[in-house]
Amino acid sequence: MNRQGVLTVVSGFSGAGKGSVMKSLLKKYNYELSISATTRTPRTGEEHGREYFFLTREEFQGMIDKHELIEWAEYVGNYYGTPKNYVNKQLKSGKDVILEIEIQGALKVKEQFPNAILIFITPPTTEELKSRLIGRGTEGIDKIKQRLQRAADEVIHMDDYDYIVLNKTGKIDECVETIHYIIQNEHCKTINNKNFINKIQDELKANKEGDL
Repeated sequence: MNRQGVLTVVSGFSGAGKGSVMKSLLKKYNYELSISATTRTPRTGEEHGREYFFLTREEFQGMIDKHELIEWAEYVGNYYGTPKNYVNKQLKSGKDVILEIEIQGALKVKEQFPNAILIFITPPTTEELKSRLIGRGTEGIDKIKQRLQRAADEVIHMDDYDYIVLNKTGKIDECVETIHYIIQNEHCKTINNKNFINKIQDELKANKEGDL
């Protein structure tokens, strides 16, 4: 059956473990992680079209003006965004595409792709979130407080997501399997099977009008 790919957007609090979950999910299953465009300089070992689409500010601005980005933002002096054409091409080829982006970007994606599924990854408790941020050992207490304050601001948007998935400490495989299950179930939805439905309808109509 020639199927359309499913677009999935994954977000979560800083410290929720999104990166580790995505790494495990992509290693185990054949999903396509969307490649973002950026104006920042490539780092050692990075390649255009693999880690990012590396663009000049003029090229990026041109994509903004032509509405060729699903969502975009400026961060620390550089632009980052999701090319619409790349995502559409992957979906039409039948590939399931995953976007790991922030909440505001996720809501913009939902506006343009109403059938996209939004998944929010979170630890089961605030205490566990604090413990993970502290356990990183890479930031001072002030920075950790900023991240927790940001989480307090972001929590109001959890209701905008289709699914809430718990990433329990030491249970990353469970989180991965839950996300995989959600995405695969989407393929059974009527709205994602319009071509198949039309095909069956045409075949049965022809059969009804013809001879056995």
